[in-house]
Amino acid sequence: MSDKSTTQAPKQDLLKWIAVAVIVAGGVYANAYFAAESILLRVVGLLILAGLAGWIAVQTVKGAAFLNLCIEARTEIRKVVWPTRQETTQTTIIVLVVVLIVALVLWLLDTALGAIISRIIG
Repeated sequence: MSDKSTTQAPKQDLLKWIAVAVIVAGGVYANAYFAAESILLRVVGLLILAGLAGWIAVQTVKGAAFLNLCIEARTEIRKVVWPTRQETTQTTIIVLVVVLIVALVLWLLDTALGAIISRIIG
């Protein structure tokens, strides 16, 4: 029994992905076909088709795994401790100072090496 269900799931998933592709292609075609219509109507139509395609995609094994990944990522993002405004400002200033120092060192090195090569070449 489990052997039969595991062989039928990929076939059903393939049909679902084909349906998703047809819906997306139909939405692209309809958007171009109805170009003279109101942009609001076209956007609403595309959002409805995208929702339908997304719902069908989530019914597949890979679609469900992707949805689970997105939910877990959202959970992890909520755990992040974001820096304060002061920390961000201080870090930005430090980065700018270091970049200016490195730029100055590279400019001096380039000038010195250019002068040495100019004397050698003549």
